Amino acid sequence: MATQAQPPVQAIDWGKPRKREWGTALRALLKLLGNADDTVQVFRIMRALNGDTAAKNYRKLLTTPQGGRLAYQRIELSERFSDRAWIDSLPEGSVGAAYRAFLDRTGYSAQGLADVSYADAEVERNVEHPHAWFGRRERDIHDIWHILTGYQADEPLGEACLVAFSYSQTGGLGWAFIGAGAALKSLKITGKRTFAKAVLEGRRHGKRAKWLSGEDYEALMYEPLDAARERLGIEEPKIYRQAQAELQAAGLIGL
Repeated sequence: MATQAQPPVQAIDWGKPRKREWGTALRALLKLLGNADDTVQVFRIMRALNGDTAAKNYRKLLTTPQGGRLAYQRIELSERFSDRAWIDSLPEGSVGAAYRAFLDRTGYSAQGLADVSYADAEVERNVEHPHAWFGRRERDIHDIWHILTGYQADEPLGEACLVAFSYSQTGGLGWAFIGAGAALKSLKITGKRTFAKAVLEGRRHGKRAKWLSGEDYEALMYEPLDAARERLGIEEPKIYRQAQAELQAAGLIGL
């Protein structure tokens, strides 16, 4: 029996806000909740719900002291973060050293995440537009935010807390949609609110922290991790640690 051909994915018109597609987002969320490792669904949700978030935040970047320089240089961070020789040169105790340990522990890679983001939107790869570049930058710093916030990347709880943090930082509705879905799933499975409270803590911490999207990430990688967290106003995720311990004790780490 022949499979039905899927309609081609249309590239984003970066000159105008993308229409929100709630049906697409809901279908992708249900798949993601069924398989937390299906990262393709995350990008489908982002495209479906984030509207003109990249455009708004690109304009915000230009208002920051170093934003004009960063926008002018347009460094592709997926390429920079894939330079293993550079990653290996970063000093011990730095943000970059923690990222190096993260890569070695998880097997993740910046280029791997970039490739997943184009799984059903290859036409968007390397689009030469400021808003598209900023969207790629937001994608590429996601794992650095895991390092800075302390939210573990290879567990649903850590991802849910970081997406809530990311919603406060970026205003991208897709992040809120994922975080809310994960919190509701946890309530159904555990009958407890600790997971949801940790997600809300992530949102609060995102509001209180400095705007991380305006950072120079090449320079940040050399900065001592503890000093970077203090400078950026990133608080200790206490409720997250509590929820993490509870899930581990209950054998629900892969919730």
